[in-house]
Amino acid sequence: MKKIILSALVLIALSSCKKENQSTTDTTMPKDSVSVIENSGSGSSAYISKEVSPENIGDYLAKNNDTLYVTNFFATWCGPCMKEIPHFKKKMEELKGKPVKFTFVNLDDQAEWNTSVKKFATENDLAKNIVLLDGKKLDPNFFPKNFKQWDGGSIPFTYMRKGAKTDEFLGMMSEELLNSKIDSFLK
Repeated sequence: MKKIILSALVLIALSSCKKENQSTTDTTMPKDSVSVIENSGSGSSAYISKEVSPENIGDYLAKNNDTLYVTNFFATWCGPCMKEIPHFKKKMEELKGKPVKFTFVNLDDQAEWNTSVKKFATENDLAKNIVLLDGKKLDPNFFPKNFKQWDGGSIPFTYMRKGAKTDEFLGMMSEELLNSKIDSFLK
């Protein structure tokens, strides 16, 4: 009986952040990208997060250069996503001034962008690091075109790139795992 209950709890936890709706739109991946905006760390940043289209999300996935790009896909309603954000914020502060760019791609429904997303961005001083992606505009080909292991079925998801080296992680990252992955790129 304990095994059944434990199995049920594990399944519920793993599926707690499943995306439910996806529609179709034609997307293409840009060959290169622009720099990701760094957080000024002012503590009073105005809410300036901007919407990005699926065909332009590649602009936030990294240039092929010596900068480490860390891109985290999250939603404010996702418990595991919210639990890992403090680890990213701590690492951002630690690496301030280094060639590392952090971007958080928000997948909340568009109706939440000016409420819960705005509140989250303001409270965490991350507005300049957040881009808004309307998941309803994603087609099933978006994921295999851009990622090796992520099918868009659940979040959080973190993509890292420095030069030709990439790393993908599906699920909540502990502080130790995040540090280990980032450190492996910075050696």
